[in-house]
Amino acid sequence: GKVVRVESEHSAMGVCIGASAAGARSFTTTSSNGLAYMVENCIAAANLRLPIVLSIANRTMGPPWNIWADHGDALMVRDLGMIQLFCADNQELFDTMLAAFRLAEDPRVMMPVMVCMEGFILSHTVAQTLIPSQEQVDNFLPLTSIPQRLGDAPHALGQMELPQQTEAHRLQHHAAMLGAHQVYLEIQNDFARIFIRQLADPVIAHRSEDAETLIVSMGTIGVTAERVVDKLRERGESVGALRIRMFRPQPVEAIRGHFAGKKRIAVIDRDISLGFGGILWGELRRLAGPDTLVQNYLAGIGGGDIRPEHLEKILADLNNRREESAPVFMETL
Repeated sequence: GKVVRVESEHSAMGVCIGASAAGARSFTTTSSNGLAYMVENCIAAANLRLPIVLSIANRTMGPPWNIWADHGDALMVRDLGMIQLFCADNQELFDTMLAAFRLAEDPRVMMPVMVCMEGFILSHTVAQTLIPSQEQVDNFLPLTSIPQRLGDAPHALGQMELPQQTEAHRLQHHAAMLGAHQVYLEIQNDFARIFIRQLADPVIAHRSEDAETLIVSMGTIGVTAERVVDKLRERGESVGALRIRMFRPQPVEAIRGHFAGKKRIAVIDRDISLGFGGILWGELRRLAGPDTLVQNYLAGIGGGDIRPEHLEKILADLNNRREESAPVFMETL
């Protein structure tokens, strides 16, 4: 491997584009305003269908400067044509990074994959992590093969397109994105066979089957939610949790199945689309039935702690509701 030291995030993705276009496996990482600076080349990487993997340490956009956790940076680029996976602990992050290369480089997919971790909560913590042998990794992750790579036969990459060509390419890209969910499930089987442990599912449910109330979240909030659910179950409360790991492509049918029959759903967003509300809530509310109350709660924006007592306050508020309202900031409860 080779590390290329560059002067900016924009150049970092530029190097990855060049390396990937030449047929090499490439990786970079960034966060917050660094991702914003990288966006122009992220668009190019996605539209050129290059299987670049990048990790994002989710942090708040500025100024005013704030270096703590917020999902808004990754969600800012959710529509560019990159797969997005959100992790909740260090082992999951390590495993997902390996799987991301398999997913990105699958000939049915061929697009960048973002592996997201919350800034400082995961990016600057240490935990015991199972590290496989090089032989196992080689068995799981073969040498990369990029069909559209530049080679001896001259051809253009990123040339001018006519409108109908762009529409055709967007249709192909959209279809490949939707199909990536099934590819991920296949990768899970290989992962379990080679590493003798399970690669986390696109959607992770905790005691949700018979629950009347559901807490839905992404990232580390989901781990806290599971502990709250266990505590409330001991009190006899019918509560479950659902953690969304794969935001793009969205595993719509799986989420809809978990939403079925629920009376109340709290969607917790560590982000805000100003003038609208939480992005996760905005995308998932359509998947609930007409008789389900789906309320949005904005929590931990800018990196604030989300503790069990905060989630209990959210559930208390949800249980007292008879109808949905505008998104609720946790600080107002």
